Formats: sequence, structure tokens, C-alpha cells
Amino acid sequence: MTDFPWLSALVLLPILGGAVTAALPSRPAAVLPKQIALGTSTATAVLAAIVGIGYQAGGGMQFTETYEWIGAFGASYALGVDGIGLVLVLLTALLVPLVLLASWHDADTGNTSLFFSLVLLLEGLALAVFMAQDVFLFYVVFEATLIPAYFLVGRFGGVGRARAAMKFLLYMLAGGLIMLASVVGLYAVSADAGAPSYLISDLSQLDYSTWTGRWLFLGFFIAFAIKAPLFPVHTWLPDTTAAATPGTSVLLICVLDKIGTYGMLRFCLELFPEASQWATPVVVTLALISIVYGALMAIGQDDMLRLIGLTSLSHFGFIVLGIFVLNSQGMSGSTLYMFNHGLATAALFLVAGYLIRRRGSSLISEQGGVEKAAPVLAGMFLIAGLATLGLPGLSPFVSEFLVLVGGFDYHWLVGAVAVTGIVLAAIYVLLMYQRTMTGPTSPEIATMPDLNRREIGALAPLVLVMVLLGFYPQPMLDVINPTIESTMTSVGVTDDEPDVPADAAGDTEEEAK
Repeated sequence: MTDFPWLSALVLLPILGGAVTAALPSRPAAVLPKQIALGTSTATAVLAAIVGIGYQAGGGMQFTETYEWIGAFGASYALGVDGIGLVLVLLTALLVPLVLLASWHDADTGNTSLFFSLVLLLEGLALAVFMAQDVFLFYVVFEATLIPAYFLVGRFGGVGRARAAMKFLLYMLAGGLIMLASVVGLYAVSADAGAPSYLISDLSQLDYSTWTGRWLFLGFFIAFAIKAPLFPVHTWLPDTTAAATPGTSVLLICVLDKIGTYGMLRFCLELFPEASQWATPVVVTLALISIVYGALMAIGQDDMLRLIGLTSLSHFGFIVLGIFVLNSQGMSGSTLYMFNHGLATAALFLVAGYLIRRRGSSLISEQGGVEKAAPVLAGMFLIAGLATLGLPGLSPFVSEFLVLVGGFDYHWLVGAVAVTGIVLAAIYVLLMYQRTMTGPTSPEIATMPDLNRREIGALAPLVLVMVLLGFYPQPMLDVINPTIESTMTSVGVTDDEPDVPADAAGDTEEEAK
């Protein structure tokens, strides 16, 4: 590839597109802001695809850009992608144009220009988070993502949106302030070591004392646990997904929340390896609680959007579990799970949104018999639900399987508890489908229109990618695995050698002779 700043272009294109969109006249149902936003996000997706094609698997950090930013305390404008970051960049670039297409009429009664400009701004900042290779730059864009997210929920959501947006903001700000203490601590440690620097490559070489590393780790981990979210700091999640538009929920859960689990891999493990191993038993326990608690809470929900939000609490438990079992199967599965969860949950949110727009209610108890009136909608709902519960042949199954393998390798009891999450997932997904799509059809539902071409167009790429990766996930794993191996080396852990019975070992030696 040339010296063209591909990553800076990825960040700036949606931000500039958002600025242009925001400057357009704020008329309800205006078409031009939608067209500009969709065109900008599509161009961003093309740029991301170019970066993905040019990425060399196993080549470490690539497309790097580093410029001095605030020299007084060692902050740099530094961007780069490895296998983990690239996966999330591709996910973000894929989801945003689909969200815009699915949300075509979500702001028709309000400020259309503002809604679509906020989505583009959120995309640019999220991409910067996944590519930042300087801790101070990461912190700045990490906090900046809250601005468009807050207004997307508080300005364009439904009933209870003001309260949900404020609760979301307070939780995130609290996590950010805790992380800021650790960011300042990193400056002090690096300055004491010779020269202040916030570059991840420099910080990973520092020698932290045991308790210094553990306190710094906790500052980052708590912020990421809130963002992910992880039990018990998850309570903002169901309120926000119930109040936000389905498209906004996709951006929050499928893109922004991945910052939490990404940060655990990028910062907690790589910068504080000793502290990560020290905290592993507690984190694994919290992850298991999230898996089971989130699934049980989802079973009892009547609001579809709240239910889908709680399923994500369970799924993020799987992702965090895979990260902190500290073996290659778990970490690779978690990274792949981040991508696959984004696909499946986005599809489920968008289909639910189509149904809610037609029925005027998000309550499951007010649905029923939809498959007779809108078979395509029901079919898409079923595919998204089956992907969410990890059906073999759809991409989430592969990542879930790898996490479970990692969990059993860590301890058989951890794997056994995690498996219950899959059983419970089947219950809440199939019950939701049965109560909404089957049964007698009321006169109001009988006249409900099926999905149109635009709505199908927003879902079809998600279904296609889920099927392709469900049967052939190797290209993604080829990108992910070398980075995971490097992360494990940084942490100082290796996979356990397989146990071979003595007689089997003897037979193998005889065959070798």
C-alpha cells in the first residue's frame, strides 16, 4: 500500500460528512441529508474494505500513522490496526450504512439533518477508538463518543428517552472519570521511567510495581466493564435499548459497547499482564453471572427492545469470559464473537424495529400471528433469533463454541455454567418468536404490510455474512489468531499441553520408530 493515510481518511470522512449533513436545512422528512449520509457511510465502508484487503495477516500493527500531538506530556496522534482492531473497524463500517438505510424514516417528524449527522459523527469517533494507538488519544475519543450517543437517545428516542439518556451518560461519565485516574497514573509512571509517553508500544515496556499495575488495571477495567456492559454495572443497558430507536440501539450495543471488550484486550491485558492474571478469577465469575442473569432476565421481559438488550448482557458475558480464561481458543472466540454478535443483534434489533413501527407497540403481548400477514418479516426475525441463540451454520455458533472450549480448558465448572446460557438463549428466543409470530392473527395484524425492498436491503447483507462465516470462518480467524498469539505472549501465558495417556504416548512413540 502507498503512504496514503488510510486510517485518518477513515476517521475524517464520516466526521466531515456529518458536518455537511448537519449544515443542511433542518426540514422534517428531508431526503438530501439521508442521501448524503448514506453515500458517506458507503464510501467509508469502501475505504474500510480497502484497508481490510491490504492488511497482511500476521504482520502486526499496520497502516500506522504517528505524529506528535501534545509533546509536554507525551501524547501523540497515533493510529494503527492489528487483527483485533481491524475486525471491529470492518464491523462498524458495515453496520452504519445498514442502520441508516433501516432508519430512513426514524427522524421524519424531527430534525432529519441532525439525526443523520449524529450517526456519522458517532461512526467517525468509534473508528478512531478502534484504531488509536495512544492512550490519551483513545481516552479523548472514548469520551467524545458520548456526545452523539446521548443526543441520539435523548432527542430521537421514544417514551422515557430523557431519563434513559441521562442514566446512560452518568454511567459512562463515571467510568470515564475512573479511567482518567489511571490515564494520569500512566503519565506519572512513564515520566518516572525517563520520558513521558502515552504510546501503547512504549507503555507495554514499562515495569510496573505489583500494586501500581493492579490499581491502574482497575481504573481501566471498571470503565470497560461499564461500557461492555458487565454485571453488576449493566443497569443502564435495558433502559437505554427500550427508549432508543432500534437503529440507535444497534450503534450503542453492536458498535460502542465493543469498546469495552476491545479495551480489555488492548489495554488491560497488554499493559497490565500481572494484574490481569490476578483479577481473572473475579472477572470470570462476573462473566458467568452476566451470562446466566442476562438470559434469565430476558426470559421474563414483555418489551422486545428491553429483551434484546438483556440478551446482549448475556452475550457480553461470553465475550468477557473468553478474554479472561487466558487461552487462545477463548481469546480468538471472543474477538470473533464481537463481530458476530454485532451482526446477529443488529439484525434482531432492526427486524424488531420494523415490527414495532407497523404495530405501534414494542410489547410482545400485543403481537401474535405476524407470520401469516408478513412472512418475510417473520422469516428474517427467525433467522436473527436463531443466530442469537447460536444455531450451527450461522456465524455466532463458531465464536460461541470457541469460547466454550476455552472455558472448559480453564475449568470444567466454568464451561458447564456457560453452557446453561445457550440453553436459556433457546428459551427466550423461541418464546419470543412463538408469542409474536405464531398464533391467531388479529384484524389489525392481518392487514400489516410485509417488508419492503429498502428494509430487506438493510437486512440481507447481515444474513449473508452470518451464513458465510457460519460455514467458513477461517478468513476471519486467520486475521485474528496471530494478534491473539501476540497478546498471549505479552500477558505471559500459553495454552496447556494436551493430556495424553501413557499407553497412547507409548503407541505414538512406537509408530514414530
